[in-house]
Amino acid sequence: MTGTGDGYAPQSGDRAYRVESYDLEIDYRVRTNRLEGRAIINAVALIATRSFALDLVGLRATKVRVDGDRRSAFTQGPRVLRVTAPAVVEPGERFSIEVAYAGSPAPRRSRWGAIGWEELTDGALVAGQPTGAPTWFPCNDRPDDRARFRIAVTTDAEYTAVATGRPLGTTRSGGRRTAVFESDVPTATYLAAVHIGAYREEELELPAGIPGILATPPALAADARRAFADVPRMLELFAEAFGPYPQVSCTLVVTADDLEIPLEAQGLAVFGANHLHPSEQRLIAHELSHQWFGNSVGIARWRDIWLNEGFACYAEWLWAEAAGGPTAEESARHHHARLREEAQDLLLADPGPDLMFDDRVYKRGALTLHALRRRLGDAAFFALLREWCAEHRHGLVTTEDFRALLALRAPDEAVETLHVWLDDLPLPALP
Repeated sequence: MTGTGDGYAPQSGDRAYRVESYDLEIDYRVRTNRLEGRAIINAVALIATRSFALDLVGLRATKVRVDGDRRSAFTQGPRVLRVTAPAVVEPGERFSIEVAYAGSPAPRRSRWGAIGWEELTDGALVAGQPTGAPTWFPCNDRPDDRARFRIAVTTDAEYTAVATGRPLGTTRSGGRRTAVFESDVPTATYLAAVHIGAYREEELELPAGIPGILATPPALAADARRAFADVPRMLELFAEAFGPYPQVSCTLVVTADDLEIPLEAQGLAVFGANHLHPSEQRLIAHELSHQWFGNSVGIARWRDIWLNEGFACYAEWLWAEAAGGPTAEESARHHHARLREEAQDLLLADPGPDLMFDDRVYKRGALTLHALRRRLGDAAFFALLREWCAEHRHGLVTTEDFRALLALRAPDEAVETLHVWLDDLPLPALP
């Protein structure tokens, strides 16, 4: 029963069970890149089985217990930790797997590049999308298996850990520092993250009482404050367009290193020192909008990635217009002209694993939304987006769900517009 079944990440995940919560204790030493971990995975069986697969890459399990039973057995390969319970677990029965593990975490090689736990010059970060989570904890690494998280991170006292969830507090002992985070929001494994560095934290003043934290190296604090000065306005704009901010908090991390791209996670995002320039404002808007699209309204299959990236790209265009830059119409015309010059071999509804992060998915996805906006008019279009976000808040969706909502709320011409943008290869003309 292993595998997601959609072909994009066929070696990841196990459909024999679903996870209700992860309780993770991580002890990490920056100087030696040594991680020691303990994970408790609380789950529910979906079929009668004694065997469960956990994704774990580059780290070695040393002890495994199912419901605390010493008779539990396990074997481990390069990608999978196979656990055998002492007795059959029946469908609907709850069980827990405790795993002690250790090693030197590193990114895993994939068709999308190196992903997962990554060492920085003086710290570490997690780049989990799409299959990087197993490089730092054992998990059922499927986008449709969302769970609650409790994460405790212990580091040397001069380092600060920032992780998914609201901070519950920090304790110190023997030159070590432990920070605890907890999230009751259903979170996909790829959206769970830990960032460790010589950070100083300060409060972000955000609208609607949203708790906000900015974590930066002290030398970059002033630049970071300037770079993120418009975050409150971005959140207000997106709340008006998409509905209330759906996460319990908003944490922004800036690394001392340059990063190729920013990375979103549940309720937080990390940026490199190179992303503090005014020209990178669109990336801040993009990552913040993922808190609605991808992190709250989550995809059940990787083939539907346009529901994350196309929507976030369109949010960039909305912010650019609100900030006095090009209008969304101008951005759409510009990118439509550029895409006409590209190869016409991308099927937006199912781009395939090799093209799932192709820039054309982002831009054609955003153009699809602009085409619908032209068909529907502003009032109906944004009402549709707010209903989409409200109906599927912290839920799982597919492209078929979006088609169904559009068919319910819009005329046939809009449904046909969506069809040609999603299901035809050649780039359609804007309506």
